[in-house]
Amino acid sequence: MAKCAFLGLGVMGGPMAGWLVDKGHSVSVWNRTMTKADAWALKYKGIACATPLEAIHEAEFIMMCLGDDPDVDAVFEQIEPGIKPGVIVVDHTTTSADLAKRIAKKCTSNGAHFIDGPVSGGEAGAVNGVLTVMAGADEAVFEKAVPVMQAYAATITRIGDVGSGQLAKSVNQICIAGVLQGLAEGLHFAMKHNLDTDQVLKAVSGGSAQSWQMENRGKTMVAGEYEFGFAVDWLRKDLRIALDAARKSGASLPVTAVIDQFYADVQKKGGGRWDSSSLLTRLNTDCDTIKDS
Repeated sequence: MAKCAFLGLGVMGGPMAGWLVDKGHSVSVWNRTMTKADAWALKYKGIACATPLEAIHEAEFIMMCLGDDPDVDAVFEQIEPGIKPGVIVVDHTTTSADLAKRIAKKCTSNGAHFIDGPVSGGEAGAVNGVLTVMAGADEAVFEKAVPVMQAYAATITRIGDVGSGQLAKSVNQICIAGVLQGLAEGLHFAMKHNLDTDQVLKAVSGGSAQSWQMENRGKTMVAGEYEFGFAVDWLRKDLRIALDAARKSGASLPVTAVIDQFYADVQKKGGGRWDSSSLLTRLNTDCDTIKDS
């Protein structure tokens, strides 16, 4: 079993760190809000630390699950002096590939290793320990980390070298945004024609239009319920990263760019914390009801 540090105990990080304990690993944690770290330690029998540097003191693996590039930069700056040779740093935050490459170089200069391993599967995937990890890393380093990541992930795929995991996560988010917009428009069309949406969803989900989003979010979208995890604010952050990378590479993402602005409309409606299926609200302004959380 490994000695692990987990930095960031949000809706994803908290359960992920909990699974490490459940699988027998020794885990020290840190969170910006110390009360959250204390509550986690009480629940999972881990060790809550006051600073990131304290948390990584004896760690063989350092996991981060934070918010955005600046958050990762700030936390890594605090832990860099304590990173020992041979340690493997795994960043599960969704960030830019440029950041991943920059931190990897800093790890290498300390004799340590780095994996960019953004995750997919949402809060439910974290709680159930069945996340998908898209990893960018040296192959030998990746193989050493897989048994540890299996505590909270069902699918772990090495995409390529450092940075490629983050680029693969952008692919994931680009696809999700497109599917959700299509689903929102389809449901809007059905509602405007007074169709029985339950019957419509039953019919089309049995054919080629079927998707995870349709199966899991179709009925809640019709009901105006948008409290199911991945927030619009976070998806817009991810789409910003994808669009920035596209501009640098010359990739064309015309639909993604438009949908990103649709999500901006949802934010203007006060929906920044609604889940990402809330695209329907900008179409159904006359008949959609948002239920209080």
